[in-house]
Amino acid sequence: MRLSSQSFADGQAIPSQFAFCKPAAVGHVALSDNRNPQLSWSEVPAGARSFVLICHDPDVPSSAEDVNRDGRVVPAELPRVDFYHWVLVDIPADWSEIAAASMSAGVTPRGKPALPGPAPRHGINDYTAWFKGDQDMEGPYHGYDGPCPPWNDALLHHYTFTLYALDIARCPVDGAFGGAQVREAIAGHVLAQASLTGTYTLNPALRPR
Repeated sequence: MRLSSQSFADGQAIPSQFAFCKPAAVGHVALSDNRNPQLSWSEVPAGARSFVLICHDPDVPSSAEDVNRDGRVVPAELPRVDFYHWVLVDIPADWSEIAAASMSAGVTPRGKPALPGPAPRHGINDYTAWFKGDQDMEGPYHGYDGPCPPWNDALLHHYTFTLYALDIARCPVDGAFGGAQVREAIAGHVLAQASLTGTYTLNPALRPR
């Protein structure tokens, strides 16, 4: 199976229009267009009955002590953890593309609602936990919300989009499910998978000049 995007090339930088935040001259960062990127896939195995799409960033600092603090740097050697940006299940077997901005076009304070139809279904992303306790932003964040790494992180972040072809039509998860839960639920049902990785940073020292 092959996964590709017209929005960015594998291993290359993700344009800021597909990010949650972009660099700003004042205040370090500003909210961005937060559009979901275009994705398409081919060479699907016979017997595929649905797809699951997960986007995660494995480079998130395991400690928030220095995150986004003036005069501090998040060291590159700090242990890192996963942050899920998009969890989409029950993608119909006859789909071969998700159009750019078709599932996210702008930042929605307190989070986008779940998709109304029976399929596909959006899980929650990790901005749900990140904004917990924030008076203006707290809420359940469904669907795609793009990159917003710490502006003082010395490590370039990687965003991996992984598409799974499953032998079942419905992913066995319900309620407010997240990426880790879905990964566990689809074990034993994956016929094939394909990944595409883009990079993103808000650190001026790491951005191209």
